[in-house]
Amino acid sequence: MGEPVTVVQSATANPSRIRFETNRSFTGMGHERYLDGEEILGDRPPDAVAKALLGTGQLDAVHVYQQTITVTVSAGKTADGLKEIIESLYTYYKPGVRVPTEADFA
Repeated sequence: MGEPVTVVQSATANPSRIRFETNRSFTGMGHERYLDGEEILGDRPPDAVAKALLGTGQLDAVHVYQQTITVTVSAGKTADGLKEIIESLYTYYKPGVRVPTEADFA
């Protein structure tokens, strides 16, 4: 943990959908879909990325499959700043962020 997440943002055939390819697998072999307004109860990596992205208020949906995150941008909104949110998910050496210790994982 603490290793930067590399993200490549690309467009899809649908202008409201944006794809983010990362250097980290978030789901293994499972597909995870999250919709705006639905409660996300888990704390797994795909749950964390969906909470962070949907929390911006810019999206209608997030789909996570392995290292690919596909988002549906809400009407009248943009994908500005989403790439940076994904890149910073597991970076613990930012000002104000406490670095986890071994005790946190015990």
